[in-house]
Amino acid sequence: MNGSTIIFYLLAVLILVNGLLAVTSRQIFRSAIYLLFSLIGVAGIYFWLKFEFIAAVQIVVYVGGIVVLIIFSIFLTQQAGEKLPRQKLGRKLFSALAAFCGFALTILQVAQHNFSATTDQPVTSGVADIGKQMLSIKNGGYALPFEVVSMLLLAAMIGCIVIAMRSPGKIERSTDNPEHLDISAESTSRDSEIGRTLINKP
Repeated sequence: MNGSTIIFYLLAVLILVNGLLAVTSRQIFRSAIYLLFSLIGVAGIYFWLKFEFIAAVQIVVYVGGIVVLIIFSIFLTQQAGEKLPRQKLGRKLFSALAAFCGFALTILQVAQHNFSATTDQPVTSGVADIGKQMLSIKNGGYALPFEVVSMLLLAAMIGCIVIAMRSPGKIERSTDNPEHLDISAESTSRDSEIGRTLINKP
């Protein structure tokens, strides 16, 4: 086992462990941090494959874009240190079954694929070649997926704005404390009576 293989296994362990922690942690801020390290591991795999441009895009878009938006939305909702409620057993079983089915489907596709040797020239991975392929609308081009990814980023930003506009703390305090509702109602009615008295006073 050479050094390149050891680096690959270390990156694979980094991705899998942090991905598992991201979906099992009850603290949403820690889940975002675990997701951050998992995506950094994916970028490391791209560097290991010598696809430097794709690795840079992975870091800029996902690590520096999506995850940062998620962390900002967590801070804006003031739920960074709170623990999420425990999920029901049925949801845990369904999630584990979905993950197992996805893993089994991936292994099945890899096992059925015929990895044969080829004499074709390797595909160049330069920035210019990748840019032409991504913006091409011909057969094999990636113009449509490129636009779909931009819509994903837009949806993530809109979601952060919507979450930030909510005020869950005030709503929870009002609904969880009936006495506060009664006091607010009494003070409102008293202010209304005083206002009517002042208006009707000659």
